[in-house]
Amino acid sequence: MNSLNQIILIDDEDEVRLSISQTLELEGFDVTAFSSGEDALKFITPNWPGIVMTDMKMPRVDGLEVLSHVMDVDAKLPVVIVTAHGDIPVAVQAIRDGAYDFIEKTTDPEQLVSIARRALGMRRLVLENRNLRRKLDAGGELEKRIIGKTPAMEHLRKLLLNLADTDVDILLVGETGTGKEIAARCLHDFGRRSKKPFVALNCGALAESVMESELFGHEAGAFTGAHKRRIGKIEYAEGGTLFLDEIESMPPAVQVRMLRILQERTLERVGGNESVSVDIRVIAASKIDLREAASAGQFREDLFYRLQVAQIALPPLRERIDDIPLLFHHFVDGAAVRYHRSVPQIGADNVHELMSQKWPGNVRELRNAAERFVLGLEDVNAEIAYEGETVDQTLSERLACFERSTIVAGLREHNGRVGETASALGLPRKTLYLRMQKYGLNREDFT
Repeated sequence: MNSLNQIILIDDEDEVRLSISQTLELEGFDVTAFSSGEDALKFITPNWPGIVMTDMKMPRVDGLEVLSHVMDVDAKLPVVIVTAHGDIPVAVQAIRDGAYDFIEKTTDPEQLVSIARRALGMRRLVLENRNLRRKLDAGGELEKRIIGKTPAMEHLRKLLLNLADTDVDILLVGETGTGKEIAARCLHDFGRRSKKPFVALNCGALAESVMESELFGHEAGAFTGAHKRRIGKIEYAEGGTLFLDEIESMPPAVQVRMLRILQERTLERVGGNESVSVDIRVIAASKIDLREAASAGQFREDLFYRLQVAQIALPPLRERIDDIPLLFHHFVDGAAVRYHRSVPQIGADNVHELMSQKWPGNVRELRNAAERFVLGLEDVNAEIAYEGETVDQTLSERLACFERSTIVAGLREHNGRVGETASALGLPRKTLYLRMQKYGLNREDFT
């Protein structure tokens, strides 16, 4: 069925309605017929992909009332008035009020088909122009969020816009700090679900028992402390988008239940037997290669393939070095406004120094550097010095300063999450806790 080939037909006379419907359907039009204007008006929405044909004289809601309602909903939606011979003066007035055209009930079928084709052609052009304008507007807005002029970023924006208005589930892959949540929000905000909730859950921040309740909700009495029914993140995202960050951290048992959500769009709350239908789009993000994790038995292979229908890779900052000056200026301007500071001068030497660094923390690390620069805490062209380091220190004292600064940077980057920081630094969790204790560091100071 061609979605731009639809006709709503309204006529209270059964024989006339059947005759016109058959004529149009034989020519390949998709006709939805109604015997009253009241019933038909419920189906007319902005950007509806078709036209309306309505009789003039009908009980309760007549053709002029239908026309008035359609013009209020979408003034560019063609309405064709079907009249008896004596109604022609009224039909001419309807044209002045915004109707596309009028035809008599005794009109030759070929003329009826011709008018329908012309009206649908105009509707198609209107919708195409609207869609193009929307994409142009969205493209401009997207450039403010996904910043960069390199080919990699141009490609990323094009891909996000292309997939935003679809309902396909998406897997975002990229290193820490590359902007996966920003990309997920863009996919939501520029799509048809934008007016519905965007619900985010970090799978690496919750224990398995808590995660099941957070995702699926629970019934009263499901476990100790469950005094009443609780709606989970999935149900809360109804009609909108569920964003699962760090999905590689999702426990195996939860992966099994998540696979069912993706396949059937139904869930059962913890402790419940009732199957609940959900209308959501799922966007997952991972900082590791899930294919490798699946091959190693660390992630369910069937869930990976279900998520991988559409995959978007976010490039690390080292692969788009030319975007660094633009990004740094943007972050400096934003930090100056936020902290009520004047914008410091960024010289050529500063830019050269920025572009020569590796930025393992990617855009997030660059943004933090810009904020420190605005606050006067860091000269991007200065020699590297670690917190507490002085020129008269011994080598062991300087190494201790380096170790403490490295741990602090890791905790900041991972928002105080000890497990992730330990993994990033290549340390056992217990060892990191002991080092934090040695230097008087508390994870709460970095969350």
